[in-house]
Amino acid sequence: MASEKNNQISRRHSTIVCHRLVRSLVYLLAWVFLLLVVIGNISNKPVLRETYFLKLNTANIIPQSIPNSVFINSIARSIGLHDFYQVGLWGFCEGYDSGITGCSDPKALYWFDPVSIILNELLAGATIALPTEVTDALKIARVASHWMFGFFITATVLSFVAIFIVPFATSNRPPQSISADQHVNEVVRPHRRPTFILFRALPMAILTFLIALFAIVASVVATVMFVIFKNVFMNNTADLNIQAYLGTQMLAFMWIASALTLLGFIIQIALCCCACCGGRNARKQLKA
Repeated sequence: MASEKNNQISRRHSTIVCHRLVRSLVYLLAWVFLLLVVIGNISNKPVLRETYFLKLNTANIIPQSIPNSVFINSIARSIGLHDFYQVGLWGFCEGYDSGITGCSDPKALYWFDPVSIILNELLAGATIALPTEVTDALKIARVASHWMFGFFITATVLSFVAIFIVPFATSNRPPQSISADQHVNEVVRPHRRPTFILFRALPMAILTFLIALFAIVASVVATVMFVIFKNVFMNNTADLNIQAYLGTQMLAFMWIASALTLLGFIIQIALCCCACCGGRNARKQLKA
């Protein structure tokens, strides 16, 4: 009888350790992907230089329908316009066909302003007229970018914290350990359900919900905003031949991170349900 009890305790302990490791692993992976989103496009380094929200190709900014467009494009390049610009969370990088030549200094609450970027790259007195649709989109982009920045940073920080604290939401005396045999309960004492729910399960559910909320909202804002920018540029190629491309790697990273944070929240909700309902039959038998 004693050996059987010890085996049950051993199995429960290994299951608890497994649950804790899985929960930490979920948030470790989420943090890694969120970190890649946060540091993407801040420098010309492997992985980072390919991680951007939007890339603008300005190599042929003057449409071919304009007379002498090739000559004019070469002039635009000679007076300071780069072949492409790509946008990250902290700033932008620029370069030519050979690759990135430089990146802007990281700036908190950065927002993408292609008008200022392009005009600042040109020599003094040189201008390029941009469609009104672009300037209209900038009004929305400024506010949206600030919210996106704050949500991504918050989700990244909270995900890192969650790696170390979510294991404590898994009790080493789960409600399933309650037995109808009082002698078994003397060996493995079940947790106090109200205390566990109030001080461990519920606060962790709130934390995991906030992490998932911040990550998903930030991803939605980023996706919608840069899709709008892409469509604005691509729909005005007759006036200004700027090709816009979404960064698939950045989109993949942020949505994988969002999915992982949502998974972490679902696991925590399942844990709360188990804490509330687990061991119900055994409790009834003990009361009887």
